[in-house]
Amino acid sequence: MNARLNFFTSPTAGKALKYFMSAGKTLKDSPLPAATQELVALRVSQINGCALCIDMHTKEAAAAGETPVRLHLVAAWREATVFTEAERAALRLAEEGTRIADAAGGVDDEVWAHAAKHYDEEQLTALVVLVSFMNMANRLNIINQQPGGDYEPGQFH
Repeated sequence: MNARLNFFTSPTAGKALKYFMSAGKTLKDSPLPAATQELVALRVSQINGCALCIDMHTKEAAAAGETPVRLHLVAAWREATVFTEAERAALRLAEEGTRIADAAGGVDDEVWAHAAKHYDEEQLTALVVLVSFMNMANRLNIINQQPGGDYEPGQFH
């Protein structure tokens, strides 16, 4: 399977993705815990069916010390006992923020309030931007039919 476009050779994509990658670096350096960032990125990518991002965030999380059990259970986090209450709040917010069309109202106040109990304003800001960022990354890769499976940890950082 080959991608439809080569974003690395396109002058337009190169200019746009320079800023996109810079935004990703800013998020990585944010006060939102790194483990939470990877779990949220993975869950958003699972919902959207983005093979490249699932591959990337599974491998990045594992390289950072995340356990296989937690990575395997992200898709079923509601029934899993391995996530903290803060991580569960972030995953729920990520799901509602990703399924905007399905939820018909976006992130409801109860979900927001639960997340706000666990994260300060700067962390919540990073979480919201991360969910939006991942949805954009997923859409770029899905439209382009970007294959997953060959990602190496650190490849894009």
